[in-house]
Amino acid sequence: MPQNLKPLSNRLVVEPIEQEERTAAGIILPETAKEKPQKGVVLAVGPGARNEKGERLPMDVKVGDTVLYSRYGGTEVKVDGRTLLILREEDVLAIIL
Repeated sequence: MPQNLKPLSNRLVVEPIEQEERTAAGIILPETAKEKPQKGVVLAVGPGARNEKGERLPMDVKVGDTVLYSRYGGTEVKVDGRTLLILREEDVLAIIL
């Protein structure tokens, strides 16, 4: 995890997992045919959002979780040559067990 990137509130930093370059039948996919990844590994988690009383709400996601997230959710950033995604916890659809 890059030391200079700390998510705030209910945000998390995810490193997308790129899809396979070959299909199950062995066909090699060109860059233009690949879909945007929707699966990634959580690298950092913010402290959580605050409720009406100002208390922190705990996050359901933790560092190291592999998650599925909405296709167009989040903001893509480049850090140390890596492409990372900053998402709100609401953009996470599921944790892969």
